[in-house]
Amino acid sequence: MNIHEYQAKAILRKFGVAVPRGRVAYTTVEAEEVAQELGGPAWVVKAQIHAGGRGKGGGVKLCTTVQEVVDAAKAMIGMNLVTHQTGADGKEVKRVYIEDGCEIARELYLGVLLDRANSRLAVIGSAEGGMDIEEVVGTAPEKILRATIDPATGLLPHHARNLAFGLGLNGKQALDAVKFIGGVYDAFTATDANLVEINPMVVTRSNELLALDAKMNFDDNALFRHPELAELRDENEEDPREREARRYDLSYIKLDGNIGCMVNGAGLAMATMDIIKLYGGKPANFLDVGGGATGERVTKAFKIILSDPDVEGVLVNIFGGIMRCDVIAEGIVAAAREVSVRVPLVVRLEGTNVDLGKNILAKSGLSLVTADHLADAAKKVVKAVMVGL
Repeated sequence: MNIHEYQAKAILRKFGVAVPRGRVAYTTVEAEEVAQELGGPAWVVKAQIHAGGRGKGGGVKLCTTVQEVVDAAKAMIGMNLVTHQTGADGKEVKRVYIEDGCEIARELYLGVLLDRANSRLAVIGSAEGGMDIEEVVGTAPEKILRATIDPATGLLPHHARNLAFGLGLNGKQALDAVKFIGGVYDAFTATDANLVEINPMVVTRSNELLALDAKMNFDDNALFRHPELAELRDENEEDPREREARRYDLSYIKLDGNIGCMVNGAGLAMATMDIIKLYGGKPANFLDVGGGATGERVTKAFKIILSDPDVEGVLVNIFGGIMRCDVIAEGIVAAAREVSVRVPLVVRLEGTNVDLGKNILAKSGLSLVTADHLADAAKKVVKAVMVGL
């Protein structure tokens, strides 16, 4: 789950991380009130959407008068902001965040994330703040600093000191950085986050360290422990199909391909997407119906896939263990009778009640193609989609 910048900064502030004063505004009237409350002499108005690159798209404005703040808020609220992370459609701005401006001496990068490969946490730093960290990795990997943290011991003082010195900070700056990094790490672990990113972390001309921007992403599976975080979810920022899938306990993620996938089991779903890519196709989604899905959930999953206008073919890949093949087949038939299926449909069933499932499909009258194994299914759906183009 992602949250907005202003929400992330409120969380970080609770853990002692220095952030500029600021407040969110939903209207130009509120924007004027916030500007007057902060007092200036400079303000920054930021569009609040779940995407990076806002500044390049016109979503960040530096203002030196209250009227400029009002004008910037008026221009942003309701605009469709397009960045490199939103795609061509962009996202509607429903609120802005107004905060104190500051005089920047240096821009740095700081992030904490899960290092799944090493079963550790990683604290990442770079002197190249304000840029996409992926770009820095590609062009100047030597400028990336990394501390690998064992969760059993946590962040230790020497980790933070080494990062501070590596960023070129010393004296009071280094001492403040140790506290800053510790606060970011504590916020990460206490909230069950997947990512905390401060880009940029700035050194001001008055020698202060500030989180000038903040991004946080949380593990959905841990939200039951954090109801206060779950309340921060902004469903307007999420794909409507993903919202609908969540209502039925379906794991669905929209991707940028054209072959819809319905699979049971996360590992099998990943393998299915991989083999579609191997044979020249592009998956349109990740969808795991789970091991104990009901007919209703399967029906809903199928309808969600077909509701995506980018889908030009569907691959159903089920290995029946706990999940019975006949339940999947009944769900497909039920959904197909409600939604007109106008794209190629390839089904591969194996496991519990597979013969019964195949029999249900055979008698359904649906126009579909069956497959004997995963590679066969992937080849058939990619070929069908290619022929249809």
